[in-house]
Formats: sequence, C-alpha cells, structure tokens
Amino acid sequence: MTQAAVLAQLGNTPLGMRNRIINGAMEIDQRNAGASVTVSGNSYYLDRYQSYATVASKMSIQQNAGSVTPPDGYTNYLGVTSLSAYSLSASDQFRLQQKIEGYNIADLGFGTANAKTFTLSFWVRSSLTGTFGGAFNNSGYLRSYPFTYTINSANTWEKKTITVAGDTSGTWNTTNGQGLIINFGLGIGSDNLGTAGSWTTNTYISATGATSVVGTSGATWYITGVQLEVGSVATEFERRPFGMELMLCQRYYEKSYDIDTAIGASTYTGAAVYGGGTTGSTASFIGSTNTDFKVHKRATPTIVWYDMVGNSNKIQRWQLGVHNTDNQTVTTVRNSQTGIGAYSGSGTSASGLFAHWTASAEL
Repeated sequence: MTQAAVLAQLGNTPLGMRNRIINGAMEIDQRNAGASVTVSGNSYYLDRYQSYATVASKMSIQQNAGSVTPPDGYTNYLGVTSLSAYSLSASDQFRLQQKIEGYNIADLGFGTANAKTFTLSFWVRSSLTGTFGGAFNNSGYLRSYPFTYTINSANTWEKKTITVAGDTSGTWNTTNGQGLIINFGLGIGSDNLGTAGSWTTNTYISATGATSVVGTSGATWYITGVQLEVGSVATEFERRPFGMELMLCQRYYEKSYDIDTAIGASTYTGAAVYGGGTTGSTASFIGSTNTDFKVHKRATPTIVWYDMVGNSNKIQRWQLGVHNTDNQTVTTVRNSQTGIGAYSGSGTSASGLFAHWTASAEL
C-alpha cells in the first residue's frame, strides 16, 4: 500500500486512539507489580489481560518473565511459562484474552452489511516453533473467527499481522459490555478448535493444528506491542503517554496503592482516611469523607478493602492520631461508578479509619 493510502486510512481514525487494545505495550501491572503469578481459573494479571485455565498450576504469567530484551522500542512484555508437560483433554482451555468494551468497537459495524475490516498486529517470542492460534469472538461466543500465525525461530521476537473482514452477522455489544474478545490460545482442547480464516457460529477459541504451550514443560511464550485497528494495514504501534494508558486501565481497575506497589502490601502510603465518631457504647466509625475514583468506572465496581498489613475486607482504626493494630470488619457505602465510602460498626471509640481498596469493573 502506498504512503498516501496509509495516510488516508489514518485520517479515518481520531489521532491518538487508533489502537483499540489497552495496555498493548504491557507497561501497566497494577495487581502484581511485576511479580510472577501461577494461573488458576479465570483471573486478570497485567492490566486488561485475563487468563483462563481449566486446570490450575499449569502455567505462570509475569510482566517481563525471563528478563529477555524486548523488541526495539519496547521496555515490557507479558510472559507465559509452562509449569509442566500437560496433555490436553478435549474440553481444556488455556488462553490469554483481552475483552474490548462495546463502545470502543461500535464504529466497526459488526453484525451489519457495513462491517469494517480490521487488523491485529503484535510481537511474539517463544521457545517453541510452528503454528500457533487464537480467535476473535463476540460476547456470547456465538460468533468466532479462528486465526493462526507461525513462529519461525525459537527465542526470537517476530512481528505478526492478522487482517480480518468484519463480521456481517451475529449480535455485537456496542455499549459498556463485552464487544470484541481477542483470545490467544496457549493450549486448547479439540472441542474448541476450528478451521482458521472465517466467521462461524461455533464456539472456537483457537485454530485446528495450533501448538500447545502448556504441553511442554518450561516452554515460554512472550507477547508485546499488541494493536488492533481499523483497516487492512498494520500501522506503527500507537504510543500513548503513560498517564493516558493508566487512565484507560483505571476505567476497569483502580487501587489506592501506588502504581508499583502490589495489592495487599504492608503500607500506609496511599491509604484512604475516613473520619469517625461514636454512637452509644459502640464505635460507629462513619466515614465522613468519601473516596472519589480517579476515573469514572465502566460500571459500579466490586470493592475489596485491605487493612495496613494486607488482610482483605478489614479496615484499621486510629485514635487520637495513633495507629491501632486492631482491625475491624468493613462495610462499603456509596459504591458507584464515581467513588466509595466505608464504615465499621464494631470496636471501641476511635477518631477515624485507615484502609486500602481495589475497585474492579472488568468486563
């Protein structure tokens, strides 16, 4: 494609928001602050990236796992390491995914005759070679597009590009629910494998013939520079300011801890402080000051409270400026897309409360 054609394509997308993927350069890891986590069930790891495993403890995920040099121009990547040589059953699923909010893909026109072509690009590196797979899905997994890509050389960063004609069928969410889901298969059983290259009504998570990363003990699979954009050309990776990328992540997940502090750490830094009072013989500890979120949430979030030493759903009282060690049960109040408050209804007289918190509005 000529430079003029590429510029014309870019002209159809607002500058600064070509990439529909959030945290594509794997810079932000609010939950674990770079620590390795063994995957179990369905959980989020680096911001906006969710992993699903039908069997626990078969792989780990870590920002910059293995400490290899990222591709030129990048400083971070997401790394998956296989923890055993696991033989897949037909129903097994080991995968990494990002769910794109419906508002952010509404202009692609999926489910209509005007559905737009889109392109996914990313850098990948693995200790294994061969055919790897994944799939694009709608929110109900009633529309699937399996895809493949080839890793040619072991332990070498390679850039991959996948261009797809938008789906003209099916029902696609265009509001604040799950819009387009991108799955990278890391070991998918035969029940959820399909022929690559077309939209289907089957629930496919990856493509037939794809390599199973969890099938080889110690195997690694690393990814960064993930971009999804309108059109048939993979343009240069869109680099947004770190603060902007963090705010995009915080629409779905926010915490009181500093950005590089893991959840549940023993620290007062960043904790919410609530004024308190006493009613009758029991301290009522009413939060006289609410906490406003930095970013308006996608939906009313799920709140988890932590005391100063990492106990969940606890809150720490303080009295006359002195931190007390007794930790009280906590009740969330004024939980909304914009902020929260808290109180504890047990204990002795106190003049306030300390608490850390997380707020999750993930898709």
